[in-house]
Amino acid sequence: MSILTTKGIFSVALIFLIQNAAAQGISGEFTFAINDQLEERIYAIDQLEFYEDPSNSLKIEEVLLPDFQQKFKVNPDFSKNKFETDRTYWVKVSILKQPQSEKNWILEFYDQTIDEIEAYIPGADGVKKVDLGDQNPFDHRLFAHKNFEIPVSNSSEGVDNYYFKIRSSQKADIRIAFRSVNRFVFYALNEYFLYGIFYGMILIIALYNLLIYSAIREVKYLYYVFYLLSVAGFAMALDGIGFQYLWPENPSWNSYATGVFAFFIITFAILFSVKFLNLKHRHRIFYRILIGFLAVKSLLFLVGLWFFPSLLEIQVYDVVPFSLILIASIQVLIKGYKVARLFVAAYSILFIGLMLKVMVQTAVIPHGTVLYYSLHIAFLIEMLLLTLALGDRVKILKETKDQALRRSLRQSEANAKLKDKINRELEEKVAERTKELESKNRLLEEYNKKILEKDEEIKRINSLLDKDIWKLKSQVKESMQARITNKRMNFGEFKVIFPDTSACLRYLDEVKWGRGYVCKSCGHRRESKAPKLFSRRCGRCGHTESPTAGTIFHGIRIPLEKAFFIAYLVISEQENLTLEQLSALLELRVNAISSFRMKVRQILESTGKTSHTWDDLLMEKQPAEALDFL
Repeated sequence: MSILTTKGIFSVALIFLIQNAAAQGISGEFTFAINDQLEERIYAIDQLEFYEDPSNSLKIEEVLLPDFQQKFKVNPDFSKNKFETDRTYWVKVSILKQPQSEKNWILEFYDQTIDEIEAYIPGADGVKKVDLGDQNPFDHRLFAHKNFEIPVSNSSEGVDNYYFKIRSSQKADIRIAFRSVNRFVFYALNEYFLYGIFYGMILIIALYNLLIYSAIREVKYLYYVFYLLSVAGFAMALDGIGFQYLWPENPSWNSYATGVFAFFIITFAILFSVKFLNLKHRHRIFYRILIGFLAVKSLLFLVGLWFFPSLLEIQVYDVVPFSLILIASIQVLIKGYKVARLFVAAYSILFIGLMLKVMVQTAVIPHGTVLYYSLHIAFLIEMLLLTLALGDRVKILKETKDQALRRSLRQSEANAKLKDKINRELEEKVAERTKELESKNRLLEEYNKKILEKDEEIKRINSLLDKDIWKLKSQVKESMQARITNKRMNFGEFKVIFPDTSACLRYLDEVKWGRGYVCKSCGHRRESKAPKLFSRRCGRCGHTESPTAGTIFHGIRIPLEKAFFIAYLVISEQENLTLEQLSALLELRVNAISSFRMKVRQILESTGKTSHTWDDLLMEKQPAEALDFL
């Protein structure tokens, strides 16, 4: 069976070569020969006859001239990467017709992003112009398909030349398929079926993660949903599905759709990766780099959206964020973050698919069906792995939580055992301490009895001491009175008894209230705390009285101890010192000494006695007309 199959393929190829050679012999051009045994043939730009028009001014009438036909050449070195967006490309396709063919045939352009394709179709009435390209509304197409197709006439023998005028603002992949309608229907149905699976899976995964977000409210799931929708939008813009089903009446959106959705893919990929890998805390360097790249990309996107649409085209540097995300995830995984393991696998697949797509687009590697859809396949595998990664994250977190719970339970059991042990030991200690306290309480009771007995003894002794102190104070007072009345004391001896104002106030306090306090205002005998030392305050009416009140020393403006000495000199009749001598001795003014001495004499004279004592100056006996002194 395999031998027959090999022979059949060899025969078909041989027939094709013979017919193609015959066609070239007839027309002298590169010609497609209709052959029912070959369902399709696909030719890239390097296998087609074309002419590059730098002036962009050629008309079809000029192109159809016989002399111009020699300018159509096959350039094997030309690729999509050499496509110039500021030039017009004329492509010529010659078809050797076979009226006996039982099939209908079409020519198809694969690249849905080409802006303008003017197809000039030969016919009985001359050349017919058909406008294709994504800058025309979708319903202008001859076939309701995402690609650009035109029918091939095969009603008569001969060679028909089809001319295509191509212009595009982006690098176009000029690739033409010559296939039967049967093959086109089979291929289109299968392709749309696979697209349905692809976009259906994106929708299901997005809805699933949206439900998870609504349940647990973690923003990373919302970022992932937006990332999935951005991938779907980008793929639909790239495939032409979006133009066919979402914005068929807005062809101008085709110039922006791919760049806009690519920007959103990068944005939400970065935001999702930063949250999923927790880069802000696990790797701050990559966090700052990714956020910085996002800021720059956002700025370029806004500038391109408003001023330079060329900036919206996919650039080589758009691979950078995915590379950084992959490296960051590997770094985080190496540091022990197990959640990142499926994330690394997902972005590794995406990175491989992205690089394959870039190499196909730049003609580094030859075009192929699997390679053409490598990015779709990579996106699909990446989405599945990321969904598993999110589930794996929940699983790992649950396992970690369960392990922590088990550790907590084990710790709780150990703590309970330790608590029981400590409680037993405490109960034993409490029992021991209780016995000790009981014995010590008995001792304290015995000591308390002894203390009470001692207290009674102390009270008895204190009463005896009070009597002795009272006697001693009386003796001291009498002794002090005797010393004061001693007429032979000088200022130095006097200062021993009254060295300062406090000593004088203490003496006046003892004289006035030594036998008990009586309020002069209301006669109440109980006092309260006074604002100044040596003063007394009534506990009923609040009247405050100083020790000097009612005495000759009240309100004086000279130091109290010096006033005491001046009064002592007058009472003891020691007036052998002149006023100047007293002023020098006491460091007081003569007028102050003279005034106070005169006041003392007036008080003493008012008593009517021939001899005077110290108490005559302490009681309220001074006349009302007594003069104040300075």
